Amino acid sequence: MKRDIIIIGAGIMGLTTAYELLKAGRKVTIIDESDITDSTSFGNAGLLSAFDKGPLANPGIVFNTLKLMIKGESPVNIHPTLDTKIYKWLWKFVNSANKDRLKRTLALFEKYGHISNDAYEKMQNIDGLDLDFHRKGMLSVFTEEKSYDKKLLDYAIKNDDVFEIIEKNKIKEFIPCITNDAKGAIHFKRNTHFDPKRTMLELKRYLKENGAEFILNERISHIKYSDSKIESISSALNTYEADTYIMSTGHQTHLADKVNQNLMMTPAKGYSITFKMPKELQPVTSTLFSDLFIVMTPRRDDVRITSKLEIGSTNHQIVKKQIESIKENFKKYTVPFIMEDVVEWTGFRPLTPNDMPLIGRDEKYKNLIYGMGLGWLGMTFGPALASILKDLIVNDLENKNSDDILLFSGFYQGKY
Repeated sequence: MKRDIIIIGAGIMGLTTAYELLKAGRKVTIIDESDITDSTSFGNAGLLSAFDKGPLANPGIVFNTLKLMIKGESPVNIHPTLDTKIYKWLWKFVNSANKDRLKRTLALFEKYGHISNDAYEKMQNIDGLDLDFHRKGMLSVFTEEKSYDKKLLDYAIKNDDVFEIIEKNKIKEFIPCITNDAKGAIHFKRNTHFDPKRTMLELKRYLKENGAEFILNERISHIKYSDSKIESISSALNTYEADTYIMSTGHQTHLADKVNQNLMMTPAKGYSITFKMPKELQPVTSTLFSDLFIVMTPRRDDVRITSKLEIGSTNHQIVKKQIESIKENFKKYTVPFIMEDVVEWTGFRPLTPNDMPLIGRDEKYKNLIYGMGLGWLGMTFGPALASILKDLIVNDLENKNSDDILLFSGFYQGKY
């Protein structure tokens, strides 16, 4: 049986793309190697951070990381490796972290962040998906005077619609568990947050109820192709044919390798800790500890903190040392409380060296479309990118006919 559209990968990119295509009247099959209950999307902080939060590739990242390494507080670990691709990635990353690219990236983040936020709100309010989605902004807390003063210079011109400087004696109104060691805080009003696990499960439920086909716990390992198109894909058990194939396999590039597409992307291992804590100490909204690279997000039933970025690691297991490091840094600036019902998680984020996702048609195999490389911003931009891919398919466009792909795809945003 030949299918209409097959999406390989059921992370946030795969599910939101399926959502958009179903809305457009297309038939969708989603294939994933797991049951999708423990993907990178599930371990996300839940902060949708398109506004007033710098991308990973920003001019101060290298210096700040080295400084935190000296203090023993660095969220970044680079593991020694013989994989030369990782060193090429790091070189491109360092070269991408410049002021010109930062300005362009921030503008793109805002453009597509608005689209995603509106899409999530529509899912919740119109389609009835329970995402635990809130427009309460993001509190950015500073634990170093120097970085706080520098940030204040960037926001010296008052704009009540965008941000509010929080007086030190009022920070506890936003995050009651903070200690007096915090130097200051800014409430950025345009960011939103939700519960990633709830969002993924709700999308899966909605898709199944509206006709999407799910084939789970099956790993696609082979691609058959002709001169100009993909003919079929296969697992160890089955072969599948479709008119269109969407590759949305997160950090995994084994299928792209089979069509000789050398994606400049590296897996970056991150961690999250989910727990229950006294309600009276919970933050009001998603909180970024800016100098520690820790995000804390309240959810309906618990709280989650996320941190760490390991480059060059191939270890899929939770490293207790990393978990303890997150807790130690977090506890330096929060009052003592007991974390209950603790769930620890680790997973790999698919990072490009310039924060640009890899989206668009393959140049040779026109019925193959990529939706990859969203890094730590998959939940933030998933719906916006899904809408771009939907338009590409439904309107039978080439990449050059899509302004959005020319603007926001790493295939076109400079040499990635």
